[in-house]
Amino acid sequence: MEEEEEEEEEMQYPECPVCLQVYNNETTIPRVLSCGHSACQTCLPQLPQRFPNIIRCPSCNQLVHYPNNHGGSSSLPKNIDLLSFISQQQQHQQNPQNPNPQYPNSSEKSVKQLSQGHEFLPKFWSEEFYTIWKDWVLEIDSIEIEMIGVGDGDDHDPHISLLRGRKDGEIVSLLYVGSAVLNDSVFDFSYVVRIMQFLYQLNGSLRDELCLILRSLKLRFRVCKVYGLWMNSENGSVFLVCEMLNSDLKEKLSEWRNRIVCENGNEVIRDGKQRKELNWGMPGFAVVGMELCEALASLHADGLVSGCLALSCFHFDGFGRVFVNSNEVLVLGRRIRKWVREFAASGCQRSEETERIMDDIIKIQPTVNLELLFSLLHKEGVALDFGSSECSVGYFSDVWSLGCILVSFLDGGGLNHEYFYQLIPQIGEKTCDEFLGLYTDWVERVNLLLENLLGPDYVALHQILCRCLEYDPGNRPLVTDVWKCIRDLLVRPQDDILGSLDTGGSLKNMIHCISLGHMCDMPTENDREFQNQNDHNLEGSGVAIGFQQDGDGKNEKNLVEGLRIGKFECVDLMGHADCISGLAVGGGFLFSSSFDKTVNVWSLQDCSHVQSFKGHEHRVMGVVFVDAAEPLCVSGDSGGGIFVWGVGASLQQDPLKSWYEQKDWRYSGIHALAVSGTEHIYTGSGDKSVKAWSLQDYTLVCTMNGHKSVVSSLVVCDGVLYSGSWDGTIRLWSINDHSPLTVLGDDTPGNLTSVLSLSVYHHTLAAAYENGCVKLWRNDMLSRSIETQSGAIFALDIKEEWLFMGGWNKTVDVKELSGNELHVDSRSVGSVACNSVVTAVLYWEGKLFIGLADTSVKVYSYRS
Repeated sequence: MEEEEEEEEEMQYPECPVCLQVYNNETTIPRVLSCGHSACQTCLPQLPQRFPNIIRCPSCNQLVHYPNNHGGSSSLPKNIDLLSFISQQQQHQQNPQNPNPQYPNSSEKSVKQLSQGHEFLPKFWSEEFYTIWKDWVLEIDSIEIEMIGVGDGDDHDPHISLLRGRKDGEIVSLLYVGSAVLNDSVFDFSYVVRIMQFLYQLNGSLRDELCLILRSLKLRFRVCKVYGLWMNSENGSVFLVCEMLNSDLKEKLSEWRNRIVCENGNEVIRDGKQRKELNWGMPGFAVVGMELCEALASLHADGLVSGCLALSCFHFDGFGRVFVNSNEVLVLGRRIRKWVREFAASGCQRSEETERIMDDIIKIQPTVNLELLFSLLHKEGVALDFGSSECSVGYFSDVWSLGCILVSFLDGGGLNHEYFYQLIPQIGEKTCDEFLGLYTDWVERVNLLLENLLGPDYVALHQILCRCLEYDPGNRPLVTDVWKCIRDLLVRPQDDILGSLDTGGSLKNMIHCISLGHMCDMPTENDREFQNQNDHNLEGSGVAIGFQQDGDGKNEKNLVEGLRIGKFECVDLMGHADCISGLAVGGGFLFSSSFDKTVNVWSLQDCSHVQSFKGHEHRVMGVVFVDAAEPLCVSGDSGGGIFVWGVGASLQQDPLKSWYEQKDWRYSGIHALAVSGTEHIYTGSGDKSVKAWSLQDYTLVCTMNGHKSVVSSLVVCDGVLYSGSWDGTIRLWSINDHSPLTVLGDDTPGNLTSVLSLSVYHHTLAAAYENGCVKLWRNDMLSRSIETQSGAIFALDIKEEWLFMGGWNKTVDVKELSGNELHVDSRSVGSVACNSVVTAVLYWEGKLFIGLADTSVKVYSYRS
């Protein structure tokens, strides 16, 4: 009794699929549509009407007639049985309740069933991952590489140098990120998918850092624009593309010093006259110095710290404004990492090798602060006794580098770099106090240099530059303090209306040092082995391979991933003597029709040839399978012949039935076949008609006219028959009464292009045209046109969100479809190259069947 009461309480009354309200005889009256489903009288008029007097059933998604001009929903019959059932159930309960209906359980069930369905392509990444990265992928033809070796030194090593290219005529720099290396395989992934797969397989920390750099620096003030990622499709190298301005600071420094410095031989005159000419050049220094501070502050605004800088890291635009180039910063960081690695490997002791390393790094003239140097040496396992493990690289580390650059600007680029770097080999020889003494001696040398250059007129500038070079980061000034001091050279403090503003803003607590990050510690050797290892790891985890569960709960690996990594079987089915015209699957067999007037039957288990159906006297144009109590195979030929073959435990040698449609000498027979359950066979003919034949007695049921040329393709889905024609249109017919529903496409003479193939999956329709265009409709609204520009598309197939199409270009292209109810997005996933023109394409339960003009059928499947 308790169980019965619980069942009564849990009962959900029939409700409208649109408003989810329980039906009644007053406000939510159920009206019956021609497909047999019901919806309430109030909701039906509010459903979208794409075409006159036609709506889609909200339950089965079929196109059905709606009497819009004859009373609307009120003219449709009431569902009396449904109302009676609800009334009886309510009377049966002793305490009737007014239920608050929920979403029907059937929808949950359908979702569960879909989740167990077989998908063709692996989900290498989530949709969220693709959404994050897709806008950073540059078009394949957007970059043109000009020359190698934009950066100084190490130009022979592509990992620590820059390429120079052009983007829409603008000069850009390209920084190597890694290689999207794929094993040689039959399946060729598209450009975007290869980059996405490369990003997905990157080390998580490296990928996060790359994302941080892209997001932070794209539109940051005083930072060269970062455009995104581009891949060289020839070798798979992926690059970070960054704006590259006219000239760098090193060139400007040389020009500036040539104007204001008098030289006598190799020595700079340092007297009153020299100071006077330096005073004349001070405004130029002040302007550039302020913009250097602004560029560095802009970098810090997003929590980014360079760690080391060089004159080459700063560029000038056409207006003379200074910008920091993130690609140059990364290149410099990679060179410093390489140098420190070699230095640590030498034992940090003076030797010919360390001297060579020192000479190489002095040529670049980087400003490497001690915090970064100690941190890098510590990462290389060098044990130091003066705080190497406790030093942290932060904003004040960049202030040290800024101070060195400003002093170099004043001194013409000298700054005793050689003397400073002579201190570094002594890190492994001196104690902390001894090394600190040597460093203090170097700072004193810089102090004397500034005193001689600036004299008593620029005491404040002298002091703040010396503070920038303090050993203790806590004693260094903020970048904004340096900016304000330099600004005082141009504007007197009492006249500076901006002097009270906080131009620095707030600094973020989270700091990321570029020179210590993964982007500067990329694998520079054996990239292919690195990529293959990632592939292996992903395969073991089941992520990239895309394990799917079929209806029986068994794990089945994905075909396309098998094609990519070489784990696939390709069987060539040879048996026809002419072009393949159609493919069908059913009853454990593959059926292939051909212009050689035969239909071959192949086993789906071992791809062996089982039998040939012979009897046609003309080219067989198509073949379909009928899944009935007694399975059937139906084929049609260009002479109008229709043959029905038995497909049972033993295949029949002779057709069960054959007949010919009415012949007309002006037209050529049957061009397309389709089947609707076990009720009708549909033929598309050269006489411009679509005919329906009964599967019960094989008689002609009706003829559907409307096309103006050959009906070239037929397909049935959700109670609608779609017919494509050489007249460029697609007509929709109701399966229930074979009445016309609507027409898709433009049949005007100037826009005519023949429809060659159709495929439908639920509410998405794809049509292939003779001019190489593929059009996609979603809910009968044209949503997207794909221009292939590679010749006619003869065959296509849609399975869930995947579109396969092949034709004149001898390739089967795979595209992924996404979007909403009205809009379809498509993106190329990859392609399978064939040796001949593709004339038929079919995907079925993990196998891809490709019919070719060279008489063969290729079958691709995953090999475990």
